[in-house]
Amino acid sequence: MAEQNSVAKQNDAKNGHSQNEPQRTETKAGSVISIILIAALAAILLGTVIYSLDRRNTMYSKVAALNNELTYAEAENVRLQAELESKISAKNVEDYAENVLGMKKIDSSQIKYIEIQTDDVVSIPEQDDGLIAKIKKFFDRCVEYFRG
Repeated sequence: MAEQNSVAKQNDAKNGHSQNEPQRTETKAGSVISIILIAALAAILLGTVIYSLDRRNTMYSKVAALNNELTYAEAENVRLQAELESKISAKNVEDYAENVLGMKKIDSSQIKYIEIQTDDVVSIPEQDDGLIAKIKKFFDRCVEYFRG
């Protein structure tokens, strides 16, 4: 029996096995689990970074599109302001009055001057008294009536 134990130990020594084998498997299993967890954590962090970069690029694209719209709107505003100024110029108003409304320029035969004969006197018409003034006058007349 002692021979069998010694032969078994020699075979185990040749094959690299020993009696401490269960501890190595637990250690190897713990190492594998920690490596898997670290790899999963790294993958999650990488995914988060990629997602944030994608969101940033999306926002930059939106900002660029809105800046293009703003530039277009400003150019359109300048164009419309110039068009408005050209339409309300004195020459265009005069053309519209003559061609569309049928108006004509005034000539000297249509101008008549009138002379007003007045003195340099300003006359102010009498103002109508208010309600309170009328009541006061009424009481003044009553007092004069009773005094005799």
